[in-house]
Amino acid sequence: MPISVRPARLDDRAFIDELGVASAAETVSPLRVVPHHVAAEGFRKLFEYCETRSRAVLVAERDGQRAGFAILLFDVVDEVSQRTQAFVAYMAVAPPHRRRGVAMALLAAAEEEARRVGLSHLTLMVTEAATPARSLYAKAGFFDERVQMTKAIARAAR
Repeated sequence: MPISVRPARLDDRAFIDELGVASAAETVSPLRVVPHHVAAEGFRKLFEYCETRSRAVLVAERDGQRAGFAILLFDVVDEVSQRTQAFVAYMAVAPPHRRRGVAMALLAAAEEEARRVGLSHLTLMVTEAATPARSLYAKAGFFDERVQMTKAIARAAR
């Protein structure tokens, strides 16, 4: 089934919001207990923040149906090298379209966009427990560069 990736249009906003909200809890580490509505609000705040930045929002279609999206930032500075890099701020694929090449197509398009604007690195963050996502990113050529370590030291605030 053919997959295509294109820049998001205004009429994609509801799709992006719905899929982002639906998938938000999947991005949370098991170390952090977060109700779904809090994760969903986190996605909405991230999307709002990304709208103020240099970015591309990409939508993947599979057989003419919206299947996933990626939000790519172009103005994130790597704190070590102090060089601007492209950063995948969020990516989601609708459940019926998973494991069918949609995420790989979105990553390839993100890489192409990063090259188009002259950036030399494409970076993303993924939860350690997200084994399928980590495997996908490794297949796409991503490497573990740094590891964020966290220790729960108190009960979660309510």
